Amino acid sequence: MSGLGKTHVSNMLREGGDWFHYSVDYRIGTRYMGEHIVDNFKQEAMKNPFLNDLLRTDSIYIASNITFDNLAPLSTYLGKPGNSAKGGMPFEQYLKRQEQHRVAEVSSLLDTAHFINRASEIYGYDNFVCDSGGSICEVVNPDDANDPVLKSLSENLLMVGIEGTSAHSAELVRRFDKAPKPMYYQKDFLIRIWNTYLAENDIEPAQVDPDSFVRWAYSQALAHRKPLYDSMAKNWGISVSAADIAKATTPEAFQTLIAQALEKHAA
Repeated sequence: MSGLGKTHVSNMLREGGDWFHYSVDYRIGTRYMGEHIVDNFKQEAMKNPFLNDLLRTDSIYIASNITFDNLAPLSTYLGKPGNSAKGGMPFEQYLKRQEQHRVAEVSSLLDTAHFINRASEIYGYDNFVCDSGGSICEVVNPDDANDPVLKSLSENLLMVGIEGTSAHSAELVRRFDKAPKPMYYQKDFLIRIWNTYLAENDIEPAQVDPDSFVRWAYSQALAHRKPLYDSMAKNWGISVSAADIAKATTPEAFQTLIAQALEKHAA
């Protein structure tokens, strides 16, 4: 899940100078969702008469400024379902954007092999780290030996799962509760929890408080994703603890940690 150290480790390796850092979320937000994101900005700007005139005459330029450390444009586009007066959107529109993200995430993961070659051939990097999004488990089937995404990744990289504890889970929930943000969910799972939320609270879709729903959905996602992550680690890679990841503050320490995990896995 987001918050357990993927990007922290990736940044550390990149800053060490010998690693190429490929961010899946950045690729999603720039290559595959960039046009959707900017079009959404423009739709909002067109509601303002002053900006409307400037856009129609190509007098201003609107762009998304996504970076490795700031993925807010992507999160904002994904949005949250519920009451429009509280920043929500109709559930059908939310599902549409979720599907766009699914397609973009699969494509971005499959692009990894291309970037491994690109990093080596153009920039001369021998070391490569793929910083995946937490929702990777939502777009693959870890129990399918022929899953196209996992096959492509496992043929080109060592897949590493970061295992948290109940204390980590509690901290993730606390952080999310403080600043709830949009996420990608498996469609069937999302529809199920949406209907459950409506039934348990006895409310209509237009009455849903968007932040309240995504806070509740996040806690459901933690339980939903854990067995998926576990199967990915068991069938396709290795696992390391979040505590050990936090201690690996240099590229050398990280490589030692991975070597130890490989030895443990082999044994």
